[in-house]
Amino acid sequence: MKIKEGRETLENRQYEISSIYVGSPNIYEFEGKKVETAIFKQPVDFPVFLSRTNFEGDKQADLIHHGGADKAVCVYPGDHYAYWENELKKKLPQAAFGENVSVKGLTERDVCIGDIFKLGEAMVQVSQPRQPCFKLAKKLNVKDMVLKVRNTGYSGFYFRVLEEGIVAPDSQLQFVSRDAHEITVAHANHLMYHDRNNQSAIRKILEVEALSDSWRASFEKQLSA
Repeated sequence: MKIKEGRETLENRQYEISSIYVGSPNIYEFEGKKVETAIFKQPVDFPVFLSRTNFEGDKQADLIHHGGADKAVCVYPGDHYAYWENELKKKLPQAAFGENVSVKGLTERDVCIGDIFKLGEAMVQVSQPRQPCFKLAKKLNVKDMVLKVRNTGYSGFYFRVLEEGIVAPDSQLQFVSRDAHEITVAHANHLMYHDRNNQSAIRKILEVEALSDSWRASFEKQLSA
């Protein structure tokens, strides 16, 4: 679905981030099985450099499905935490979803694939929704967590980095420009998981140049099928 606000109302709008979270791969044991993951991230209290692929100090264990230029920064809306705490009946820690940045007042319904923001000194662009894997389910000890995320659409999203730069924990996320196609992250999620036979909508999202390579390949495969 498309947001109703035009570019004029979003121009120069700033959003507060709670912190920057980074982590390195470690081995954890879940239900008797050892899993390597970097989903357990910790806040940093000093400015860090954001490169084309990640924040300084942040790494991924599975480089096939995580990380890379299209997934340099994982963003999660802080607005969803209240919902999940009520749904899961427990208090969630910071960076519960393995995000690098938690943002207030900006959800999947508000941002479009291709939107550009300024984050500290860096310039970033929305590339795709975040796709949770089984490690999130294990971290939160909720077996159907991936399905819950898909059904709610509360996925978060990824930034690619257009311009590298220093980002401080108290930096603001400032809206810069909107992609002309105005396809929201929420709409992309809906197409991927609940409306996969909508060929006309899939063709439209494939027109978005900023769409990540992995999501483009998935939609192209669905279209050819």
